Amino acid sequence: MSGGTAIPYPGLTTEEVARRGQELYERNIRHKVEPEQIGRFLVVDIESGDYEVADDDLSASDRMLARKPDARLYGLRVGRDYAYRLGGRPLDSPGESGGAS
Repeated sequence: MSGGTAIPYPGLTTEEVARRGQELYERNIRHKVEPEQIGRFLVVDIESGDYEVADDDLSASDRMLARKPDARLYGLRVGRDYAYRLGGRPLDSPGESGGAS
C-alpha cells in the first residue's frame, strides 16, 4: 500500500516520514484495522506508533494531536492505494472495467 499523506517535519524529508509511516502501518497496524476499517482515514505518529482512525482525516488528526500534541503524523486511507481522488469515481466502483470508455 502506498499513496498516504506525509508532512515534512524538521530533520525529516517527506519521503522519510512516508517510509516510517508505511512501515509502522504494515508491521504493526494493518492486521488490527483491516478489513473492518476499510475506506476510513488513519493517522499514525511515526515516533510512537500510536494511531487514530476516523471517517475523515481531520478528525483522526485532531484526535491524535489532542492526545499527543507533538505527534509527527503520517496519514493514509485504510485498504486503499490512495488517500484522495480528484474527479471521477473510485477505481473499485461496481462495474469498473479499468479500460477507457
